[in-house]
Amino acid sequence: MGSALTTIGLPVALGIIMLGLGLSLTLADFARVLKQPKAVIVALLCQLVLLPAVCFGLVLLFQLPPVLAVGMMMLAASPGGTTANLYSHLFRGDIALNISLTAVNSVIAVITLPVITNLAIAYFEPFDDQLGLQWSKALEVFAIVLLPVALGMLIRRLWPRFAAGMDKPVRIASIVILVVVIAGAVASNWELLVDNVARLALITVLFCLVSLAIGFFVPRLLRVGRRQAIASSFEIGIHNATLAIVIAQSVLGSVELSLPAAVYGVLMFFIAFGFGFLIRERAGSSEASASSA
Repeated sequence: MGSALTTIGLPVALGIIMLGLGLSLTLADFARVLKQPKAVIVALLCQLVLLPAVCFGLVLLFQLPPVLAVGMMMLAASPGGTTANLYSHLFRGDIALNISLTAVNSVIAVITLPVITNLAIAYFEPFDDQLGLQWSKALEVFAIVLLPVALGMLIRRLWPRFAAGMDKPVRIASIVILVVVIAGAVASNWELLVDNVARLALITVLFCLVSLAIGFFVPRLLRVGRRQAIASSFEIGIHNATLAIVIAQSVLGSVELSLPAAVYGVLMFFIAFGFGFLIRERAGSSEASASSA
């Protein structure tokens, strides 16, 4: 188990992040899903079916130790992070779709994350004395993911001005707390991280690239609009690594299990930024070709 900074600080940081997400959501964001069902269904199928299968293949290909293999699968099962909205905004994606997908994904993850994690634990058997996320642990996942979001939505519903005013401070506070907690976690588990970073760097980079590519090209092949495909790409490619870390350390009590998410969480920012420029240039050249034809 990690230090008090990680076992207490990480859930608090995640709670503030999810509260901030709730402050930006309304029931209309869920209802909006019905207005563009094709883009939503394609994105969800990519995230819930295709990505876990791809991640499982990568884990077998790289022959990861059981604990790290489960950590990768847990990362694959994590929903999109709120950072996806920022990247989508930077690279001209459909931000409304991002918000809707984040809202829906956060709800679905309460079921899919424990299921995929338990299947991975049953297959790879990383723990001799632990059967996985049992019912009481699954309820912890529910509390970690949905309760802060629901509280944030309730605050926005009852006190919209207060919610609007608190949106930016909550975002800043969540970033500051998260940076402090992660820095503390890295410092207290430095040797463990250094011993495994070389083993995890390549697979996490590949997983991030594949996630982003699937999120963009699969919708485009199925004739989903470009802005929607960009939104889908970042929603699928930018996983909520903090959630995976919290579940690994606070719910399952394993620092080693959280290492794939920790390494991914650092590298993902740079990979997603580079991928954003790649698809923006691709889109620009496509539009130029279409206008000259």
